[in-house]
Amino acid sequence: MNVAIKRPFMGLTMMEPLRFVSEAMTTTLTWPLLAAAPRGDGHTVMVLPGFATSDAMTVLLRWYLASLGYDVHGWELGWNMDQHAAGENGEHVARRIADLAALSGKKVSLVGWSLGGVIAREAARRDHGSLRQVIALGSPFTGDPSATSLSTAYEWMTGNSIGSDDTRARYAEGHLPLPVPSSAIFSRTDGITAWQNCVSETDARTETIEVHASHFGMVSNPAVLWAVADRLAQIEGEWAPFARKGPFAALFP
Repeated sequence: MNVAIKRPFMGLTMMEPLRFVSEAMTTTLTWPLLAAAPRGDGHTVMVLPGFATSDAMTVLLRWYLASLGYDVHGWELGWNMDQHAAGENGEHVARRIADLAALSGKKVSLVGWSLGGVIAREAARRDHGSLRQVIALGSPFTGDPSATSLSTAYEWMTGNSIGSDDTRARYAEGHLPLPVPSSAIFSRTDGITAWQNCVSETDARTETIEVHASHFGMVSNPAVLWAVADRLAQIEGEWAPFARKGPFAALFP
């Protein structure tokens, strides 16, 4: 039940910056291992940033995916202030997806961190014709919208009410599988949002992947980067669940 979902402990929240730096340093040290990750067909990937951040926050993730041969793009919509950046009906993101699909002539994969993953999943529900798959990283797309350490900041900066009917409706259907293959990567030690808000129902092409990571580390943690690379490397139309193996297997509970 939603009432049982609580926001992360303050200690975890306060440790987020330090953990992010530590995970980024670990990624740097393990770069040779990350370079050996599965490689796909080089299709187009759009990476969406988290709440109150911009494409600058996803540079390391995008750089890594580009090094594996993917045609990687940021969302290029400035700071992610939810509907103010994505459009009241997600039209700005939809236009961006359509432009990238037209440019490549192929379907686009979306990788969204935090609020970016919520927006990516909503884009897939509205119109998935140009989408290949969606990967959400620590994204609170279901559960209890108040179970986050940033609820006050979110309301103040976006003008949205956590307790509004629109917000509750948004979360109410968030757990349902998407019309395209999807992966939801989450951490039980997330210091920003309750991990229960980041998992969905699963089916033949929908999965959840647990990892040891911080919330900010979802864009810098080597195990997360490996999992994203593994998911993107799948042959289109031949999706299979993530196998917890490889050099970072210990970081996947």
